[in-house]
Amino acid sequence: MTEARLTGPVRVVGVGLLGASIGLGLRAKGVEVILADASPTHLAIAADYGAGRPAAPGDAPQLVVVCVPPDVTADVVASELAAYPTAIVTDVASVKLAIHDDLVARGADVSRYLGTHPMAGREVGGPMSGRADLFLGRPWVVAGHDGISYRDASVVDDLILDLGATLVELTPEQHDRAVALVSHVPQVVSTLMARRLIDAPHASVNLAGQGLRDVTRVAASDPELWVQILGQNAAPVIEILRGYRDDLDRFIEALGDLEAPGARRRIAEELFGGNTGVERLPGKHGVDRRYASLIVLVDDRPGQLARLFHDVGDAGVNLEDLRLEHSPGAQVGLAEIFVLPEVQERLTDELAARGWRIAG
Repeated sequence: MTEARLTGPVRVVGVGLLGASIGLGLRAKGVEVILADASPTHLAIAADYGAGRPAAPGDAPQLVVVCVPPDVTADVVASELAAYPTAIVTDVASVKLAIHDDLVARGADVSRYLGTHPMAGREVGGPMSGRADLFLGRPWVVAGHDGISYRDASVVDDLILDLGATLVELTPEQHDRAVALVSHVPQVVSTLMARRLIDAPHASVNLAGQGLRDVTRVAASDPELWVQILGQNAAPVIEILRGYRDDLDRFIEALGDLEAPGARRRIAEELFGGNTGVERLPGKHGVDRRYASLIVLVDDRPGQLARLFHDVGDAGVNLEDLRLEHSPGAQVGLAEIFVLPEVQERLTDELAARGWRIAG
């Protein structure tokens, strides 16, 4: 175990998924963690799981990490700044500018405040979902501002590095515009697409494949939380959605009259633009690279995936990524294996020789 940069103690306010994970990660480094939460039950569970100890009179934290819903983050940060006048206070809310401006407007000591946002999470919440390794290799944005010195802010950098995350420096404005594009608007698009399924015939829904599942995956997110997030980051979200609406209008117009001059070309260019955009997404190890894929039929019984992975490795091929899809009503799954393009043909032949069925 590498030595922690933080000396501690660190006070964590709010012991849901992120707060509990921060506590567990720091405790694994030997850092003293003080826990606080509005729910005595959540607090007790987080302490029982080893995320830290409950707060006590006389605590003097080096750093306070606020992990509460966005609509109360500024209130809690201001309270913590007042309660611990020697501590640096940070938060992990997914919106940064509104919180910073709120603190400035109420006269809080922002010389000891620095907002952050770890780009990590799980599909489940609560203290029991916490994981010490939740942040490993994940981007963690530090939303710097002129009111805090580099020396004072270094303790926040230490927190991020101790938890194994990758530090990314942005202004609050840059952060909010970035997450509007890569997180908040995708949530809206996913949600609105999923709403189309409510009144869809069962026969149609039963045809759903991995494409629809990919598009609608985040639509299962907590509506109450997203009302808060979208409300605090409305301006950049609206700007992107208006552009998206214009794109839809052009696409609908072209599709509505395919015989019009240039209509098919316009559709093709929009589709090609999507290809180009996807290629910009960072892949494995943050490298922009497209992989080749092959789809293997896997019987739905114990040990089959393990055998497939063994055979891929035995063929001397590195599995770059994997996606699983189940066939409704059939005892078979589809494993889409992503590999480097130069080994795709050889791996296909190797797996076929070992008795695997390759789709297509």
